[in-house]
Amino acid sequence: MKKDSRKIPQPWEFNSASLSYGKANVKIEVQERNPQLEPRVEWRVGGRHFYSTDCAKCFADLKYSVARTSIYESSEGAHALKLASSEHLAPVFLMWPSRSFVVDVTCNENGTAEVPLMDGSALPFFLALRKNVGVPEELAFYDAPVHAAWDLFRTDRHDSKPYGSVKITPSEAFEVEYVLDRNDGERRFTSAASVSIYSAEHLYNVFAARTFILKNEFDEARKAGLLGGVDSSCGLLLDDSAEANVSFRVADEPARHKILDLLGDLCFMKPKLPKVRLEIINGGHLSHRTILEKVLPYAL
Repeated sequence: MKKDSRKIPQPWEFNSASLSYGKANVKIEVQERNPQLEPRVEWRVGGRHFYSTDCAKCFADLKYSVARTSIYESSEGAHALKLASSEHLAPVFLMWPSRSFVVDVTCNENGTAEVPLMDGSALPFFLALRKNVGVPEELAFYDAPVHAAWDLFRTDRHDSKPYGSVKITPSEAFEVEYVLDRNDGERRFTSAASVSIYSAEHLYNVFAARTFILKNEFDEARKAGLLGGVDSSCGLLLDDSAEANVSFRVADEPARHKILDLLGDLCFMKPKLPKVRLEIINGGHLSHRTILEKVLPYAL
């Protein structure tokens, strides 16, 4: 029998600033193709096993928190590991469900690791892996017959009026309508995008959308000692409106980036998409987490 001459792609490394650190690194190793197995991504922190998507039942053992990004934590005490900012990288693995990936994120001395921000989008990861891995494949989906709706309330205020909402209904694929509409009385920020994902090509404009922050929020975060690694190459700094002083890479880039965050929060558990339609107003990582909890029983 003739031996398969295809070579296994070499490990790929990415380096840039992260949210908290001026330098961050992630190495991605691509395993041999095996369409008979479930899509698999093993996440490591500093070379130590953190989580593998082929053991999705273990996902519930990870602690979850939010600090402008999704943060996962395993175990406790001296052996605790933290992984942050996976949401821009995790969706890229949707493109090759028959492949297995090992992702090793460099950690600092206290066991905390942050994925590099690159330009604030998923595009640098995708373009590099596209050269390394090959043509994207047919996406993997799972049925999620969920009907749910709820309002979103601010946790930092005592407002009784909701500032956003989420609605989930079953669909033939993965569909999202995402609206951002923020109004603090002095300034208003709006952006909206709708995406229907039936195949890999529908993900490109979502992958290209960069992260963003309003200037007043950035100034407040810096005063609080946050975002220490962020510079102008890491995303979009917006003023009073989404259109001010910035050139968008894709239409409705802020809302499309929120869809990228949503994909990342859903796909970290497993690189498959639920067949649902989502209508989200002013969502964020916490509401994405609640969506995941609704569809999780159907993904296991």
